Amino acid sequence: MHQDGDLILGGLFEVHFLTVFPELSFRTEPEPPYCEQFDMASFQQAQTMVFAIDEINKDPNLLPNITLGYHLYDNCVMLGMAFRAAIALVSGTEESLTNLNCTGPPPVIGIVGDSNSTPSIAISSVLGLFRVPIVSYYATCSCLSDRKKYPSFFRTIPNDAFQVRAMVKILRHFGWTWVGLIYSDDDYGIYAAQSFHKDMQLFEGCVAFSENLPLDNDRKDIRRIVRVIQASTARVVVVISTSTYMLPLMDEVALQNVTGRQWIASEAWASNPVFHSPRFLPFLGGTLGITIRRGEIQGLRDFLLRLRPNNDPRNNMVRIFWENMFGCRFKTGGKEREKICTGQEDLSSTDTAYTDVSELRASYNVYKTVYALAHALHDLMHCEEGGGPFSGNSCAEINNLQPWQLAHYLQKVNFTTGFGDHVSFDKNGDALAIYDVMNWQPSSDGSIIVRTVGVVDEGAATGKVLTLDEDALYWNFEMRKSVCSESCPQGTRQATRKGLPVCCFDCLPCADGEISNTTDSIVCTLCPDEFWSNPEKDRCIPKELEFLSYEEPLGISLTTASLLGTFFCVLVMIVFAHHRNTPIVRANNSELSFLLLLSLKLCFLCVLLFIGRPQLWTCQLRHAMFGISFVLCISSILVKTMVVIAIFKSSRPESKGAMKWFGAAQQRGTVLVLTALQVAICVVWLSNASPTPHKNSQYISSKIVYECDIGSVAGFAVLLGYIGFLAAVSFFLAFLARNLPDNFNEAKFITFSMLIFCAVWIAFVPAYVSSPGKYAVAVEIFAILASSFGLLVAIFAPKCYIILLHPERNTKKAIMGRATEKK
Repeated sequence: MHQDGDLILGGLFEVHFLTVFPELSFRTEPEPPYCEQFDMASFQQAQTMVFAIDEINKDPNLLPNITLGYHLYDNCVMLGMAFRAAIALVSGTEESLTNLNCTGPPPVIGIVGDSNSTPSIAISSVLGLFRVPIVSYYATCSCLSDRKKYPSFFRTIPNDAFQVRAMVKILRHFGWTWVGLIYSDDDYGIYAAQSFHKDMQLFEGCVAFSENLPLDNDRKDIRRIVRVIQASTARVVVVISTSTYMLPLMDEVALQNVTGRQWIASEAWASNPVFHSPRFLPFLGGTLGITIRRGEIQGLRDFLLRLRPNNDPRNNMVRIFWENMFGCRFKTGGKEREKICTGQEDLSSTDTAYTDVSELRASYNVYKTVYALAHALHDLMHCEEGGGPFSGNSCAEINNLQPWQLAHYLQKVNFTTGFGDHVSFDKNGDALAIYDVMNWQPSSDGSIIVRTVGVVDEGAATGKVLTLDEDALYWNFEMRKSVCSESCPQGTRQATRKGLPVCCFDCLPCADGEISNTTDSIVCTLCPDEFWSNPEKDRCIPKELEFLSYEEPLGISLTTASLLGTFFCVLVMIVFAHHRNTPIVRANNSELSFLLLLSLKLCFLCVLLFIGRPQLWTCQLRHAMFGISFVLCISSILVKTMVVIAIFKSSRPESKGAMKWFGAAQQRGTVLVLTALQVAICVVWLSNASPTPHKNSQYISSKIVYECDIGSVAGFAVLLGYIGFLAAVSFFLAFLARNLPDNFNEAKFITFSMLIFCAVWIAFVPAYVSSPGKYAVAVEIFAILASSFGLLVAIFAPKCYIILLHPERNTKKAIMGRATEKK
């Protein structure tokens, strides 16, 4: 719809419910999309904007010598259509420019709309860059209050944060602290649901369940949500959704006969007549909802009835409305049998949402929106030169007005409507929060009528935010009789009342670990330390005892790995024993090799002490056995490294006496002394703060984790630190000796083995600290097995490879030959 003027206001309205996109042939320019399913209520809102502009133009005081025009588009409830329309409004639709100097006002100086949050977010994200004022009459998402993202967005409807607070105030008034939440899976529902959860926590209420309605209205998801409602003990269900997604849910509620619920409706569906049919009365009777403030607009009905179509193609929306209202078609050369529209049909004989002005809510918001823009223009026109808000204290020029200048004055708007409502915007562009509280009551014909029973006013002068006429409330009698009593169901407890009447709306389930043993109990009893509540919360049962057992898959896997490592150690010992007189075994110090294999076998076997139900002797032995075995292993490797270096040095003329200090007795003595130090550490640890079995309930309240308390953290740290010190020394010496000739390549294998060992145990510390319960034990076992396998493979696999697969290389000549070639 279009009308020329000195300054143009744009508008976006949901005149149709559905967008149809034509098929693309890719041979010709595509036809524009078109819309179907005309919405009479939304067309009334568009006509309310036209009425407000007409009223403003007739007012000699508000905008004297200025005529406002309008350019309105249908967004068809489609993001793409709304965005396309908004861009067309601000950039114009002309294909050629007539004013090459680009002076004068833009095509529109402000936009009324969009009515939905998601299109408003998209449009404001782009047009906000140019500070084009966008004033929505119905977009409520709290996210739009972000002034950094949407600097020129305003609205005459409170945002969802206020709406949620209003709903929570109703819940608090009646003492309903145990509620369910259902919300639509869009910006409107998601942001409102987040606010609801936060406000319920502040209110000390609880949300029994939180479900989102699918955007595709999938029947499977809808049935699941209804089953959740049925299974829950919460009798109050809050729904924050648009009618589009709420209707399939109520169809399923009626189909499954889910009664006995108190519904709380958000403003998006609280007054929608689609739910007022008799079939919904048994389920929705007594519903409480909040809606935006109802208003009255003098002269609007007469204006609506005076509407007539014309042949201007820029006003084709009126012709579409006329055809839908009277079921006729204007002459287009179509079918002859169709009823022809004359344009003189009588609108006063119709009874639709278009002509109904008894409950003006969205239309009243449109009216306030247009007047807000007009008052901003009024203030802009009365700027005194030299005292303006812009650069150099200048004022805006009405003949060259820019949208960002209007946005500045819009922020400061402050006026009162003819109905007595105050209109202004806070720093975020939000309007004052005021809602009507609605109650769904039965009518004489068995359907539902909606009556106003109260007001929620954030800015009430009396300080009383919620005002309710409780005598006017209707409650579904059967529901009220079945849920209100002086006792709570078994397995629940009475919520804190703060003087409110006892009602089973407030019977909260007992917390985990608590029970209610009688059917009329109003308190929950905490179970003893080693007991937990059963699923029905009516008796205490022993807590499940958790430890790493031989029967579970993890325990079986670790035990198998331990035995497998022990088997490999035995196998290597047999191979070395059988070939003990061969050069490669003798060259690698067979006595230390057998001692190393024995210590590795002990390392693998000590894992078995970590698995199974903890007992005093296993707790004491597990870390002692682990510590001593690994020190025996690492000290053997350390002495092996020192012997390799000594042999190489003794081959030089200047160091021929080096080996006398590393004979067999010295080697055995060194290993014995180093191991004895670890034994002493273990004795001191076990005698002063011995590890003991411990039942721990801190990890999981419903289970007892049976573990070994290490007794002394310092003792365990010293044990690990000593192993780490020996490993570091071995790695350092082996690294220095890595470049010895090939016949001394034992140092390379030791270097690689110690690199694996150190990497495993460095990773062990954070993994052990962060693992709860039996998994900490599993981490320690894994570290033992990984480091043991690393040592076994790195040191002995190359030797076994030569002994078993290449015996021709297991000769003194072959070994000495490589050394000669190297020299």
